[in-house]
Amino acid sequence: MAWLILILAGAVEIAWSQSIKPTEGFTKPLATLVCFALAAVAVYLLSYSMKTLPVGTAYAVFTGIGAVGAIGLGVAVQKDPMSVGRALALALIVGGIVLARVTDPE
Repeated sequence: MAWLILILAGAVEIAWSQSIKPTEGFTKPLATLVCFALAAVAVYLLSYSMKTLPVGTAYAVFTGIGAVGAIGLGVAVQKDPMSVGRALALALIVGGIVLARVTDPE
């Protein structure tokens, strides 16, 4: 169950990462409120998963999911450039997340 909560926390972090730009430097009140709310939910879910999972593993997986999702959405939605180097970096992050999961003693 902790792994599912951690994956959900990573998904919320992805949404949070996409909510930062619309705040326009935290000058838009509603967008800023959404941004802060998503950040709070992401950290709450992460902390909940840490009741069972090791802190280092949980945080690394959380940030990895967020990074992969943020880059993926940046490429798909914001038309950010994709290069061989970025694709390799994403593959390494995903590989690290998978390795952390399969080697978890839980």
